[in-house]
Amino acid sequence: MLEPTYQADVVVVGAGVAGLSAARRLTSAGVSTVVLEAAHEVGGRMATEKVDGFRLDRLGRLLSTACAELHVTPGLEDLVLRPFAPGVLLHSDGRHHRAGVQPGNRRARGARSARGALHAVRALASAPLPGPRRPAAVPGRQVSLPRHRVGAPLGTALDQARLGAALNRLAGTSVERLLARPETTAAEALHGRGLPARTVDGFLRPLLAALLCDPDLTTSSRPADLALRDFASGRLCLPEGGAEALPQLLARSLPPGTVRTGVRVTSVSTTSVTTAEHGELRCAAVLVATGARDAAELLPGLRVPDFHPVTVVHHTTDESPATDASLLLDADRGGPVAHTAVVSAVDPSRAPAGRTLVTSTVLGPATADTDTAVRAHLARLYGVPTTRWETLAVRHTADAVPAMRPPHDLRRPVRLLAGLYVCGDHRDSGAVHGALRSADRAATALLTDLGVGRPMHTADPLPTARAA
Repeated sequence: MLEPTYQADVVVVGAGVAGLSAARRLTSAGVSTVVLEAAHEVGGRMATEKVDGFRLDRLGRLLSTACAELHVTPGLEDLVLRPFAPGVLLHSDGRHHRAGVQPGNRRARGARSARGALHAVRALASAPLPGPRRPAAVPGRQVSLPRHRVGAPLGTALDQARLGAALNRLAGTSVERLLARPETTAAEALHGRGLPARTVDGFLRPLLAALLCDPDLTTSSRPADLALRDFASGRLCLPEGGAEALPQLLARSLPPGTVRTGVRVTSVSTTSVTTAEHGELRCAAVLVATGARDAAELLPGLRVPDFHPVTVVHHTTDESPATDASLLLDADRGGPVAHTAVVSAVDPSRAPAGRTLVTSTVLGPATADTDTAVRAHLARLYGVPTTRWETLAVRHTADAVPAMRPPHDLRRPVRLLAGLYVCGDHRDSGAVHGALRSADRAATALLTDLGVGRPMHTADPLPTARAA
């Protein structure tokens, strides 16, 4: 229960990563802040469910070690990122192919000249192709044919060299230059970049669909380019212990008593919020940091985007598939699964000792037979029977990821009025780092209006439950 206390300079509505990150910035600047959350746990969509010793993410969005916000956001200093195996594993025509592995570190890649990449392409183009060779058979493991095989998802050696050069250029391109490019859809941009259709359809399309949660790639080319830049610059990863690690770290970094859960806000103004349980709380400013749909209920007229629905299916099995810690994509798009991984190999803390956790993501509306269709698809992707796998959870989120169709403003306003602000992934890129960026912008606007952390008033006591 919300105990009688003193009012705060700022009331933050919503204890997702955006609201918690903004609250951390405000409290660090000396601004008295209270965070109100309707649910009984912090985190919002970044929730992690515990089932029989397993840690199951509700959404399980893919992160990148190259994402600056994960390294510089105050409160996330102790965040541990568990990387996938380099690149991704593509399933095509019954075989696995490693793709997207970038040699060296980011600085070394950025130092490579375009001329060097061109020489590499020319050398590969002029080199004779080796004759066909039967791959060595390994019991229980799929093997790949040589990558110059006709029909392989990455095409010929020349195609792969062109892809590598393109990813190197992308990794070395500044964010400002990427955002200055003409805007179109991600699908149109991919086919206009001069890469072979086989490379685009067999690798870049399934990769971007996984990163953006957008199977049709209707997303603006600008956030798509930023997602590919992060992929080319770092490693895909997951937070250790589940997605809830981010909001929990942020909540623990706040002064005791800042976050109040189980408190539902019914209306807001520039000087107060009204709650269902405790009446009116007076303040100097309000920051609405909920999801877009809830924010629009509190802020009439706020634009509500469309959303990409996501279903996450968690299975356990005694015998781990032989894909190690790889993110597995279906280049052939022959089933409902957009991407899947043995996440217990990526982050062992997510499964009890001796057990395997396989997490798969389906993009699009939910269906009645999701688990049956996913099992059949996983059997093809992993090359093992899945009939005896145990289903731990099937979690569908209709408003999972805000759609970012062009024209898309990556810096939507966070200051609505003096004293009324909004932040969240729907104000930025639709990803975790977008939520953190919008929180930083909102906190900056608040601190400016408050006078750089100077409290705007002397706190008065809140009304008691009897007086209310």
